Amino acid sequence: MTVIESEEHKALRAAVSALGHKYGRAYFTHTVEEGRPATELWAEAAELGYLGVNLPEGYGGGGGGIAELSIVLEELGAAGCPLLLMVVSPAICGTVIARFGTEEQKRAWLPALADGTRVMAFGITEPDAGSNSHRITTTARRDPATGDWLLTGRKVFVSGVDIADATLIVGRTEDARTGRLKPCLFIVPRDTPGFERRKIDMELSAAEKQFELVLDDVRLPAGALVGDEDAGLLQLFAGLNPERIMTAAFAIGMGRFALSRAVEYARERTVWKAPIGSHQAIAHPLAQAHIDLELARLMMQKAAHLYDAGDDVGAGEAANMAKYAAGEACVKAVDQAVHTLGGNGLTREFGLASLITAARVSRIAPVSREMILNYVSHQTLGLPKSY
Repeated sequence: MTVIESEEHKALRAAVSALGHKYGRAYFTHTVEEGRPATELWAEAAELGYLGVNLPEGYGGGGGGIAELSIVLEELGAAGCPLLLMVVSPAICGTVIARFGTEEQKRAWLPALADGTRVMAFGITEPDAGSNSHRITTTARRDPATGDWLLTGRKVFVSGVDIADATLIVGRTEDARTGRLKPCLFIVPRDTPGFERRKIDMELSAAEKQFELVLDDVRLPAGALVGDEDAGLLQLFAGLNPERIMTAAFAIGMGRFALSRAVEYARERTVWKAPIGSHQAIAHPLAQAHIDLELARLMMQKAAHLYDAGDDVGAGEAANMAKYAAGEACVKAVDQAVHTLGGNGLTREFGLASLITAARVSRIAPVSREMILNYVSHQTLGLPKSY
């Protein structure tokens, strides 16, 4: 692995940046105010091959990896247009189906995810099983008469279910040998009987809405199961590591956008006959924010490289660290940007105030910073568990 980006990656970064700035923050906030997703940007990104850049060429993708997809999301975010569903649809769902799906599932989903004509959501979190995935109670059992699966349970904080064609649901099936429950993944089409959704009223300003799901004996054909029902955690973490890497990209892009607005303002805003950016009390915190974002990007690039190279264990550690570093860097960058602009930082004109809550998401989801510290302390440092 080299820490210097290839010419191909630099070219991808420049092209995606141009697309993001073509739409810009004003377009993105307008779609949020209208209560709709950024469909025009999503469609053009798909048409240019950016949404499916990580998916196999044989199924309509670009043949790249999470390294390339993270560049796309970061640059769109840096232009003020962070597409949250990129974390979910191509990164989690597309990756899981590409690695473990049947040929029929790959043909049905991967080309459509790549060209943006279909979107898939991802449901794992439950009301009583947030950070502890071992407490997931959504269960799947077979109908002995038909071989169908029957899913029952609840999910919360599922993004974009209303616009997704299906949701990849994490359930648990009983191991015939041990009687213990093991995680399995199921594709649940949006209009399946018994599959109900309720929008969660969020203070967060985002194009993608959050939902609570109820699965009441949802009947699915045998082919709805993704991969081997005995693979368990292997398949689950094949999606969760890209999720952490892409969340890092989401946060870094958001932080870069906020920082760029603050730097521009600090260059132009003049008080006491000098631009405020000439004062170290303004300049140094912005420089620190830039350094933190750059360091977080390096860890994100390492995590993406390890994942794309097939090192799931190494990628797990690096992805958690990248997500932690990016979340912290993003929150600090947004806070400092708003503080730099003073009252202007809270106006709609500059587009920073809405990022105050959005930046917190990168600290909380998909895993809290405290759980990442738990992971590093006992997995990396070998310290005993506290739970």
